Amino acid sequence: MPRVKRGPKRKNRRVRVLKLAKGYYGTKHNCFRIAELQVERSLAYATRDRKQKKREFRGLWIVRINAAARDHDLSYSKLMAGLKKAGSDVNRKVLAEIAVEDPKGFRVARRVRQVRPRAVGRRRSRERLIRVDEWRICSLRSKRIEEFSSKS
Repeated sequence: MPRVKRGPKRKNRRVRVLKLAKGYYGTKHNCFRIAELQVERSLAYATRDRKQKKREFRGLWIVRINAAARDHDLSYSKLMAGLKKAGSDVNRKVLAEIAVEDPKGFRVARRVRQVRPRAVGRRRSRERLIRVDEWRICSLRSKRIEEFSSKS
């Protein structure tokens, strides 16, 4: 069998691994065999932690919404149940942002108390409440966009 010299492929692979290992401590950033093991482990951690980051942010949003809801004498679970009954599609991320940026304007809790379970005669008033909530969120977003554009 003829001898095969890998040529630039071997060097390119090593350079790629060592480039990923840049900044690692000790021989992990300049010794190929050790760097290769560490890069493999690091990429596995990165994949795992992308999932964990989503979980942790959801937990943070829930804590923030709960704190804002309790300022209005309402628990998190009752607030979310009321929003679901009202048919509002505002997500936790947006609710948490409102709770932090505009605590006085977090009047969703007060409106949720007014929402009743679905009934034939109350459909119009509930839709009006949802529209008011969505308008509030849209106005907050547009205000933030205007502030950002004026700073730039």
